[in-house]
Amino acid sequence: MKPASNPYDKFFSLVYPDKIMEYEKHWCDRYSFLLNRGYELRPRFHPDWIPSWKIPGAKEKNPVYCEDAHDHIIYMVMDARRTVDHGQVCIKRITNVSDEIAIAKYLSSRELLSDSRNHCPPIFDDFVDPEDPMIIYMIMPLLRDFNDPEFGFHGEVVDCVTQLLEGLTFMHDHLVAHTDLTTVNIMMDAQPILPQGWHFSSRSFAPNGYENIKPLSRIDHPVRYYIVDFDGSIRFSPGESPVIKGVGGRDNDPPELITPHIPFDQYKLDVFTLGNVFRKEFQQKYLNLDFLDGLIPMMMTHDFRQRPTSQAVLDYWYKTRERIPIASARWPLRKPTEMIVETVVNTVAAARSGVNNLRYLFEEDKRTWANP
Repeated sequence: MKPASNPYDKFFSLVYPDKIMEYEKHWCDRYSFLLNRGYELRPRFHPDWIPSWKIPGAKEKNPVYCEDAHDHIIYMVMDARRTVDHGQVCIKRITNVSDEIAIAKYLSSRELLSDSRNHCPPIFDDFVDPEDPMIIYMIMPLLRDFNDPEFGFHGEVVDCVTQLLEGLTFMHDHLVAHTDLTTVNIMMDAQPILPQGWHFSSRSFAPNGYENIKPLSRIDHPVRYYIVDFDGSIRFSPGESPVIKGVGGRDNDPPELITPHIPFDQYKLDVFTLGNVFRKEFQQKYLNLDFLDGLIPMMMTHDFRQRPTSQAVLDYWYKTRERIPIASARWPLRKPTEMIVETVVNTVAAARSGVNNLRYLFEEDKRTWANP
């Protein structure tokens, strides 16, 4: 008599297919090449991969509890471990049709990385694909979306705004306009709040692929934010005008993009789009962030000719930050949907936590992040 099948087997086979998907095959095909370069991909991408839950005698038969059951959808980036020290890195696969690598390597040069305002990720390595010379691999730190997990306290917002404004001013000081400074191109080194890491293909899970991540708070474990993705960026020559024609990036709100045939200031475009990030990610999500009320409208001035430079915005922010009470750093962020009881509980908890260890969030010379 044929044994009855598990009713969940069909479901699991659909959610966790036991074969490599088409959008993953490129990485499988380059497993050995990358290994020879010193970068080891996860077991799923080994050419001879057998799903761990299908191996005869496997202790775990349920793919839900198997790290290698998660397919990787974002085909342009992949995580790996350096064979020399097992450190985690991100591999970005790009086409050699833009100035992305040249600009990224320029901004991450040894000289520029020594500037504490530099919030561009270092480039550890880069090399050409063995079969297609138009494909280049760029090795960078393993980063995470800057807003995942969500922000929890006022001081965390202050810190993020400060870092990003400094990073933007740094880029402009070195004659680089990003042109697509939107939410997806802002990331963070999440190691301080996720010291155990996370699964690169399923970021709400721990590296084992099934336990939920348990992030620490940024207020106690400060993170460093990064501006990434320079495929649309422009590096100007000394004395060259930044007022040129352009198409912008993912943000369609800048008024100058309504008439892209008319030249506009590419630096001022960055100022607007970063202000829009602050508006959407902070001002619209959370209540009582009054310290942003002057900053955001300034950055999103309709006429780019009247819009301030990134340096002027940063100077304004420094003065604003000086007026923010240190005691407010641990005030919990509130959403419009938060219940009154939640507000009371969070406020009491914040008051009890103290603020003596928070001055680094407001005082420029007392930061604690690892790579100033």
